[in-house]
Amino acid sequence: MKRRFALKAASAALALSGLLSLSAFAAGTIKVGVLHSLSGTMAISETVLKDTVLMAIDEINAKGGVLGKQLEPVVVDPASNWPLFAEKARQLVSSDKVAVVFGCWTSVSRKSVLPVFEELNGLLFYPVQYEGEELSKNVFYTGAAPNQQAIPAVEYLMSKDGGGAKRFVLLGTDYVYPRTTNKILRAFLHSKGITDADILEEYTPFGHSDYQSIIAKIKKFSAEGKRTAVVSTINGDSNVPFYKELGNQGLKAIDVPVVAFSVGEEELRGVDTKPLVGHLAAWNYFMSIKNPTNTAFIKSWSSYAKAKGIAGHKDRPLTNDPMEASYIGVHMWKQAVEKAKSTDTDKVIAAMAGQTFPAPGGFKSTMDPKNHHLHKPVFIGEVTADGQFNVVWKTKGPIKAQPWSPFIPENKGRKDEPEKK
Repeated sequence: MKRRFALKAASAALALSGLLSLSAFAAGTIKVGVLHSLSGTMAISETVLKDTVLMAIDEINAKGGVLGKQLEPVVVDPASNWPLFAEKARQLVSSDKVAVVFGCWTSVSRKSVLPVFEELNGLLFYPVQYEGEELSKNVFYTGAAPNQQAIPAVEYLMSKDGGGAKRFVLLGTDYVYPRTTNKILRAFLHSKGITDADILEEYTPFGHSDYQSIIAKIKKFSAEGKRTAVVSTINGDSNVPFYKELGNQGLKAIDVPVVAFSVGEEELRGVDTKPLVGHLAAWNYFMSIKNPTNTAFIKSWSSYAKAKGIAGHKDRPLTNDPMEASYIGVHMWKQAVEKAKSTDTDKVIAAMAGQTFPAPGGFKSTMDPKNHHLHKPVFIGEVTADGQFNVVWKTKGPIKAQPWSPFIPENKGRKDEPEKK
């Protein structure tokens, strides 16, 4: 009996020890939220960003983690459902107690979660180009503002090198990013002497798949005499039928160039790009950029994608602009936490000011000391037959973001930093 009692006591002690070890492990991690659509219309673009964040976390953990603790990712799928983004954001911050969230693609998803992060004083890193007209203390914007993508792209189209366009089709998905960006672009075009008669503005819903009549309308508009270009803010999986129809109707870049703001290497994966050669995209990074930092980034991603068997990337690993922005965001947050010696939101926000990181795009990325945006270079690339982009134009260096566009009159006098609440 004594022996049985001793064995039970030893078992209880081992069980308690195991529980304590698990508790210590949990206490020894820093939870990090990943909020990207893994299903629905935006999964074509967002799934790979989830994987990029996980790769960056693995890299950081392999080097000892942050503040001596391993990062523990908490991945959720808001399924391209905008109200669900808010629910999942609240779950991550309130229930899962994450220190930071990396996520969102569309501006409607970001607008959905913004009140949650501001109410709970959480921290969101947003990695995609957007329309500006927003500045929150709880968000760091690692994608481009309009003056770091949309405005330079249209300036290029109007230039001699870009074809000297005099008429513009503003074609987008029907939500806040395309409509606000096109409001800014229309005002910019007016400032350059382009009248409303030479601007055609069209929108389609998320998931739209029939572009036959719209492409026909663009062909008719472009046949009216002046050099025409298309500015595309189509998002998600609608890009596949759009570009397929572009090829079907023989609308070639030499006749009517299309410049896209949401199409990169990943979106072209499912498209026959041979008919699209010469069409354009404006980004702050392309996979084809040659420099040692990008070579290392591509190599890391290729090894990670193959090791994890990531769908579509195991045999043909691709990198793109939002992946770069996601990667920079995770590493900058880690640096800020170490500088602050804390994951406290307000301390990390203060420590983010002026953070730098060597960007695969070829320049040192710098977080503006005030406006929560990265200083970013701008590249314009032509689609090549293999689905890559040949850079045809670039800025001399990084451009400081203008969150509040000077082409919107009501922005006059706005401060270029988040309001203190």
